[in-house]
Parts: sequence; C-alpha cells; structure tokens
Amino acid sequence: MKEVVVYTKPLCPYCFRALSLLDKKGVKPQEISAAYDPDKRKEMLAKSNGKTTYPQIFIGDTHVGGYDDLAALDRAGKLDALLNG
Repeated sequence: MKEVVVYTKPLCPYCFRALSLLDKKGVKPQEISAAYDPDKRKEMLAKSNGKTTYPQIFIGDTHVGGYDDLAALDRAGKLDALLNG
C-alpha cells in the first residue's frame, strides 16, 4: 500500500471525513496539522501547487486534492487501485 499523507487543520469537517474514509479503507495516513505551522503550510502549498484549502491529500506521488476529490475517486471505483497500485 502506498504512503498516504493528509494535511489537516483542527476542527475541519472535511478533514474528519477524509480521515474517516481512509480509515474505512484500512489506511493509516500520516496526518500533518499544517494550519498553524508556517513551515508545514509552506510545504503543503508547494506540494499542492498553491492549494490553500484543507485537507490536502497525497497518495504516493499523486496529489489527490481535497475530500471531495477523494470521495469522487472512491465512488468511481478508482481509490482502491490508487492506494494499492
């Protein structure tokens, strides 16, 4: 299974949903709380081509985007392949 990294912020409902979906898939992502850490926020912005919303999700070298993007991949039946490919 590929490494999964999720940049989050406290009390973010979309972050919670993303982590919950990944948990249902048996994935334990590396969660990075970036909202109040300037260095982690800069890292997230650089990796996501300037995306400022939370969460920002990465599976291996693939930038998935946010929760809506993750859920869309799951609905399309493509998330499992991305996680395991």
